[in-house]
Amino acid sequence: MVATKDDAASQNIANRLISDFGFSETASSTDGQTYSATFERREIKLVVVEGELVYIQHLSAFSSSDLVIFLSRHESRNGAPLLTAHIPGNLFEASFGGIAGKVSIAPANAVRAALIEMRRAKKRLNLEQFQVSYEGTHHGPSLDVPALFVEIGSTQEEWSSPKAAEAVAHAAMAAATCEEEVEAAVALGGSHCNSRLTNHSLDSPIAFGHIIPSYAFSRLNANIVKHCIDRTLESNPTLILDWKGIDGKQREGLMELLKQLDIPFRRLAEY
Repeated sequence: MVATKDDAASQNIANRLISDFGFSETASSTDGQTYSATFERREIKLVVVEGELVYIQHLSAFSSSDLVIFLSRHESRNGAPLLTAHIPGNLFEASFGGIAGKVSIAPANAVRAALIEMRRAKKRLNLEQFQVSYEGTHHGPSLDVPALFVEIGSTQEEWSSPKAAEAVAHAAMAAATCEEEVEAAVALGGSHCNSRLTNHSLDSPIAFGHIIPSYAFSRLNANIVKHCIDRTLESNPTLILDWKGIDGKQREGLMELLKQLDIPFRRLAEY
C-alpha cells in the first residue's frame, strides 16, 4: 500500500490502517517511511512517500509485490462525497503521470472487494451521504503489477473525516486479502463515476477492472480496447457494454470497432 505525506486523505487512511490493523514501523527503505503487518496470512507493507501518487511510477517495493494499492483523495468539480476505486493508467496521453497509452494491470476481483467493503462501511458507519462508485481508468502510474486506487472524495471535509478514512482503510484491506473470484470484465460506456456498473457488480458475481467511459469514445480504437483486455489480471475477461450510457451515434461507431476485434460481448441494460 502506498500513501503520501502530501495528501490529507491519504494520510488519514494510512493512519487508520496503522491503528486498526496493527501495522508497525520498520526500518525505512529507499522508498520512504515503511510499516508492515501480517493479516490473514499475508504480509502487507505500507510505504509513505512524498509527492503526488499519480507520479509514483517507480518504487523498489513494486518489484516484490503481488498487488499495489494507492490510498488517495478524489477531487471533483461538484464536490460530492464519494468513496471510489479504480485502476490507474492512461488510455491516451500521460497528462497526469504514468506512461502514454499504457494502463496498469487490473485486479478486477480486488477492486470489487474494496467496493463491497465500502458499501458495508457506508451502512455501518452511517455514511449515507457518500456514494460508492467505480471510476473509469485514468491517470498514472502505469504499472506492470496489479494496481488500484481507493479514494475519499471530494473536499477537505471528506478527506479529513475519520469515518471515511475508516471505510477506505478497511476497503484497502479487503482488496489486499481478497480470495473470492467471480467473472472479470472490461466495461465500455457510461459516465466516469458509473453507478450502473457499480450496482451491477455489487449485486451480481461480476468484477470490473478497466472501465472506458463514453467520453473517451471519440478517440477510442480497437488497440486500446484489446490493451485493456490484455492488461487484466484475470484471464479472458468478458467485454460488457453499459448500453444505457452510450448514445445512438456512439453505439454505431462502437459496433464497428467491436467488429474489428471479433471478441464476444454483452450489453448491460437493466440498471
